Amino acid sequence: MEIDEQTHGAVRVLRPLGPLTREDAAQFRDRALAVAASSLGRVVVDASSMAYVDSSGLEVLADLAEALAAGGRSLKLAGVNETMLEILDITNQSELYDLYEDVNPAVRSFLS
Repeated sequence: MEIDEQTHGAVRVLRPLGPLTREDAAQFRDRALAVAASSLGRVVVDASSMAYVDSSGLEVLADLAEALAAGGRSLKLAGVNETMLEILDITNQSELYDLYEDVNPAVRSFLS
């Protein structure tokens, strides 16, 4: 899986390119946890290029959210499509994340 990474001030944005599935879940988790540690938890996951996630992908996102919560931060997801929103609602995971329509408001949320 290719993961695009951008820096917006003190905030790091990760954008997985393609679905987040079992084949790529460990790679994404390792990269996201490393980015979270190096950015003091200021992380946004841009989901706009993720067509879907499977159970392993959901688990990785939940693990990342829990790791950030332990440090007083929350995982911010931007650009989540309708299907993924439904999956998060059905699995009762939507409350684990701060959800944003796109990256800019997610990044700005760290300023308040």
